[in-house]
Amino acid sequence: MAIEVHQFPCLGDNYGFLLHDTMSGETACIDTPDANAYLTEARKKGWQISAIWNTHWHPDHAGGNEAIKAATSCKIIAPAAEAEKIAGIDRTVMHGEIVCLGDWEADVIDVGGHTLGHCAYHLPAAKIAFVGDSVFALGCGRMFEGTPAQFWASLQRIKALPAETALYCAHEYTQSNARFALHADPENEALQDYCRSIGKARAEGRPTVPFALARELATNPFLRADNADLQARWANLGGKVGDAVATFAALREAKNNF
Repeated sequence: MAIEVHQFPCLGDNYGFLLHDTMSGETACIDTPDANAYLTEARKKGWQISAIWNTHWHPDHAGGNEAIKAATSCKIIAPAAEAEKIAGIDRTVMHGEIVCLGDWEADVIDVGGHTLGHCAYHLPAAKIAFVGDSVFALGCGRMFEGTPAQFWASLQRIKALPAETALYCAHEYTQSNARFALHADPENEALQDYCRSIGKARAEGRPTVPFALARELATNPFLRADNADLQARWANLGGKVGDAVATFAALREAKNNF
């Protein structure tokens, strides 16, 4: 039994993902930023799309739902809290539920904050998670709808996944995130090493996605808002020693204006 992730660029800076179970032949689209790109890539692979797993309602994540469903008769799974904003849903899901692709199980995780009902899909047996716009390499999503407390709680759930989990986010934002991360946490040597590897990868035209949770735990300032040194560094800019939510909020606001 094996599972394959086919990753491809689409739109301006999105990544598309097709998740394929080799045993059952089932294939899931992880979000649908560009229907034509997904249908073309599935055709190239010889895969039949059987499902769509939406992480949240934004058009660059759910905009291709109807066209892909019309072409494939696939089933659309999406977060219950955003059902009114997502087209073509066949099943809504909430935190703690399980979705399946063949015999592979994915845990649905509430990662609200970027949008209120944003969810992630974690496949523990495959050691992978699709996190949409909740967390990026060295970053996190802009807080359009949620609160700092909600978003920080969501990031705590991601932090609690096994450290070896490979995270698949939806955008190639890593170089921009790296510049802010170095501003936020300039003395972090692990971060400095990571940024050098990112620069090399992008110079060679390689994606920085997926990325290891373990490395993010040591370098991503948004996941480290509970770190005392980082809290002290940001105490004069809205952060507070002993208050991870305040420090996260300060970091997120600073990134908005960076």
